[in-house]
Parts: sequence; C-alpha cells; structure tokens
Amino acid sequence: MNATGTESPLPVGHADIAAAAARLEGHAHRTPVLTSRTVDARCGAKVWFKCENFQRMGAFKFRGAFNALSQLTPEQRRAGVLTYSSGNHAQAVALAGSLLGLKTVIVMPADAPRVKLEATRGYGAEVVTYDPRTAKREELAATIARERGMTVIPPYDHAHVVAGQGTAAKELIEEAGALDYLLVPCGGGGLLSGCAVAASHWSPGCKVIGVEPEAGDDATRSFRTKTLQRCEHADTIADGARTPSLGAITFPLVLHYVHDMLTVNDTELLRSMFWIWERMKMVVEPTGALGAAALLEGKLAARHEFKGKRIGVLVSGGNADFKALCRLI
Repeated sequence: MNATGTESPLPVGHADIAAAAARLEGHAHRTPVLTSRTVDARCGAKVWFKCENFQRMGAFKFRGAFNALSQLTPEQRRAGVLTYSSGNHAQAVALAGSLLGLKTVIVMPADAPRVKLEATRGYGAEVVTYDPRTAKREELAATIARERGMTVIPPYDHAHVVAGQGTAAKELIEEAGALDYLLVPCGGGGLLSGCAVAASHWSPGCKVIGVEPEAGDDATRSFRTKTLQRCEHADTIADGARTPSLGAITFPLVLHYVHDMLTVNDTELLRSMFWIWERMKMVVEPTGALGAAALLEGKLAARHEFKGKRIGVLVSGGNADFKALCRLI
C-alpha cells in the first residue's frame, strides 16, 4: 500500500511487455515452439516447448538485456554499461552492447562455466572475475560502475529486463494458444515474473508455476512464507539458478502473478536434461531444463491435476558446458 492507502502499482504490466516486443522486433529471434508426441504420451497432456536455447547468445536473457540497453539515455550510452552474472546475462549484455555500439564490462565469478566466460569475451565485453567465496558481486560491480561512471543493468531485478523476458511467454501463447499451465525456470525471478505477467493478460486462467533447483529453493520458500528468503552459494548443477534471492522488483510480481513453485534435485534435473538431448535432439543446459524436469519427473502431477491439459514449458537456455556435463554422464 502507498501513503494514500491505495494499492501501489506493480512495476511491470502487460503494456510494458508489448512495448518490449516492439523494441525486440528484428533484433531478437522469434524462437521455435516445439512439440513431442512422446512427451504428450508420457504425460497424458498436450505440451509445447518454447525453445529459448535457440535465442541469440543461446538464452532468453538477450530479450531483457536488449530491451534495457535500448532505453538508455545518450549520456548513459556514451559511458557504457556494467553488469554482474554467472554467464547468460553476461553474454546477453555483451551482445546487446555490441549491437548497439556500447562499451560493456561484466563482473563474473572465476568459477563460471568456461563456455560462458569465453562467449562473453567473444562478444566484445571486458570481463572482471572475482572469487565468490570472498567477494560479493553487487558490491564489486557498484564500485567499478562508480569509478567509471557506467550504468548497472542487473541480471533480473530491473523493470526493463523483466518486461523483455516476458516477451517469451507472449510469443509462446500467440503460437500455441491459451494454456492451462506454464512451467518456467526460476533463478532471480526475471523470466518467471515477466512470463507470469504476460500469461495473465494473453492467456487468462493459465496457472504459472516456477521451478527451481532443490538446493537453491529461496524463491519457493519466499513464495510459501510471503517473506523474502535467501540461499547463499547454492550447490547445484543449475548454475543459472544460483542467485541468492528474488529481488525488490521480481518478488512482488511473483507473489501477485505466480500460482505455485516446485523444485527438482540435481539427479532429476540431469536425468531430464539428458532425456531431452537424446529423445528430442535438443541441446539444453541444466537451468534451461528446470521446467521440463518438473513435468517429466512428476513434480507437477504431485500438486496439480494436469491430465488432458494444455501445458507450456519454457526452455530457458542451451549454453551447456559439455566438458563438465559429460563427466556426470
């Protein structure tokens, strides 16, 4: 509530997502929506996969990064942008900055997947690494940004980033039609909250369900308790979901628009990821397979009756570190 006692508006609405979609036209890929008769038969439902692993730089993050960077003032563009990320947002900001002619600096953990570190540098960004056991990325990023006069574009807790991510669900619904359920991977909640806002407008009645790793269940606990919970240094193969908590923007959006939260453990996640590789012939990274794992491992069935329903699954990214993952096969 605000000072007048009326309901405070939420930071992102469907009009913001529609505007983001217009900005992304011709810049982001309209990624494919795939179906599988094998999955439908296995689940007893009709399932559509929104394949953001085929997005530019390999993940949905490009949508939010480009939407945010394209709205910077001329002064901010001249100074450049900085962000902190374990990988996909890093690549997204680096690529968006390259396309828009902006200097980019990315603060990344030294133990980030090698493929993501190399790709971020390949898009032209300056990468500053840090030890996550001894330094906090937000503090390091703030110091560098202050010294260089750069604008910080955080990975998820930014209204323009959230609006950009929500365009993925908008496209899915436009192609598949109205959905009964939408399963979305969750780290810091940017994709989840944006997609939930989109679904509430373009597919009213759709139940949006966030999925995160069991070892990093801060969003699930936050959703259940209605108070912000944290999880520091989550030990999970889903490196894109190791965020410590939801943010000041994403948390209220999740509480307002999301219907449920589910978790999967790393064994379940890897089993589903490898099944997608083998049976659907599609490369997806562990974080990207969270939504699919909740469906394939029966986590959705444990809490919801979905037989015969129409289900959308966000496949959020495909930047797999093959050397690391193959050691787990």
